[in-house]
Amino acid sequence: MSQRFILTEIKKKNQKVFKKLFSDLYEELVVYANGYLFDKNSSEDIVQEAFIYLWEQAENLHIRDSIKSYMYVMIRNRCLNYLKSIKVRDSLHILDLNTVIIGNHDLDAFSQHDRQIIQVQLQKVITELPFKMQEIVRLRFISNYKYSEIADELGISVNTVKTQLKRAKTKISASITPLLILLLQSFH
Repeated sequence: MSQRFILTEIKKKNQKVFKKLFSDLYEELVVYANGYLFDKNSSEDIVQEAFIYLWEQAENLHIRDSIKSYMYVMIRNRCLNYLKSIKVRDSLHILDLNTVIIGNHDLDAFSQHDRQIIQVQLQKVITELPFKMQEIVRLRFISNYKYSEIADELGISVNTVKTQLKRAKTKISASITPLLILLLQSFH
């Protein structure tokens, strides 16, 4: 089906064509949204809302590129707006933690808005770490404990502290780096 045909049929409220478009794009758009949000439920909600908007506003839309491209742009914008709507506080100095953990990225290259997005995602990634690892990360980077102080506090060895921090850095970097790449690409 051609793009023009699909849009024309959606404007005519052809449910069969709309359902086909939905089934063709839904999963990949959820994956795309999740690259921004790191939250599958919110990603699914945003994609569903975007399809509802497409259905309800089809008569008023003038899509020059493909519908797929249009949906990707709409999902990106909705994800960024969602992240912007989250009340962001840096009471835990998460951006400082980000600088230490992901030292190979220059946060100054990002706008204040993008740094807030990074901060929210970093907080989310940290809360998804195993409890002991979270505790070690917080003691090290938020409370500025030394390795030996963390070991004493938690009753573990200094080597365990180092190993846990290394694993945390790997997990955080793996989760945050795709977002940083997406944000950097949005500048170009």
